[in-house]
Amino acid sequence: MNNRSLAIRHDGVLTKTLCYLLMFLVAVIAIVPFIWIFLSSFKTNTELYVSAMSLPQEFSFKNYADAFSISKMHELYFNSIIISLFATVLSVIVFTMVAYVLARYRFPGSKIIFAIMMTSILIPANAMIQPIYTVIRQLGLYDTKPALILIYGAFGLPTALFVLKNYFGNLPKEMEEAAEIEGAGFFTVFWQIMLPMAKPAVACATTLIFIFSWNEFMFAHLMTATTRSRTLPVAMRYFASEFAFNNSALFAAVMMVVVPSVVVYAILQNQIMESMVAGAIKG
Repeated sequence: MNNRSLAIRHDGVLTKTLCYLLMFLVAVIAIVPFIWIFLSSFKTNTELYVSAMSLPQEFSFKNYADAFSISKMHELYFNSIIISLFATVLSVIVFTMVAYVLARYRFPGSKIIFAIMMTSILIPANAMIQPIYTVIRQLGLYDTKPALILIYGAFGLPTALFVLKNYFGNLPKEMEEAAEIEGAGFFTVFWQIMLPMAKPAVACATTLIFIFSWNEFMFAHLMTATTRSRTLPVAMRYFASEFAFNNSALFAAVMMVVVPSVVVYAILQNQIMESMVAGAIKG
């Protein structure tokens, strides 16, 4: 083996090592705060003040019970679940059909429609506060769950459409054409053939919209005034005063807010990566 080959091999090993070190560093930065909050949620206030980095002496769920009793967490959880689920389901159903039509059919203005929909991602959310607030007020939906469902569903359009359209556009046309020859109609082809084939993209869009809906703060704060429709991220802002002398319960509340989105992503991460790779390679 000549010196040139040895140099190339050495550079490859060095590059791979640096990549692994960088990934390890990113993982540590992302995971360590989560682990620290998780362990702190089981500590007493005394343990937190004595040593913030030590392990809890006893793994008790008392702090979680306190978080529920102090902050009415059950009502806020119900609001967040209802809003996130309905926004996600509504968005996925509508955007899946829109993406399928734009990907598989060519008609006058189809590219313009797709371009307009995608350029909406370039508009800052702050710039849309006033018009959205005005429309919600005029519709009589202020401080209601349907207001947030509609807003979150609309904000999921660009990402979901991009993922779904790319995936539908790269599916083989043979099965679709064969079904049409057999007499299957548009909805039969879509629901029974194309949609099952696009499960990874649907899972990806579902996860992204759900996580956004669950964690969104700005519009949930501006469009709500009472706990009847307020979501968990907004409520956490008001918990600071309620948990002023109970930091352990505050950490428990934070865990209950964060865990659902982490669990959803963990369950569907393989399908998310599959859809992203398929869109990047073929799209």
